[in-house]
Amino acid sequence: MKYNRNVYQALTMITQFGINMLVPIFICTFLGIFIDRKLDSSVFTVALFFVGALAGFTNVFRFARRIYEQPAVTRKRSTDHGEKKTGHTKE
Repeated sequence: MKYNRNVYQALTMITQFGINMLVPIFICTFLGIFIDRKLDSSVFTVALFFVGALAGFTNVFRFARRIYEQPAVTRKRSTDHGEKKTGHTKE
């Protein structure tokens, strides 16, 4: 049963990576298409596509950083056993 939970958690993370990347790209691209049609130009679609891609990469980076920082904190707490390690030794 634990194996199934790990698989579902991995699939959820992969899905969230995709959503975090694609939603800003689609929103900015469609906004650029809308603005280009209103102004009869072709600049905003390309510019806003890159803005959406940058926002998507930022979202994925923040999400990945949160995922990888969380287990490290948990690991530190389990090995710390309530003692503070300062790196200094008393002689």
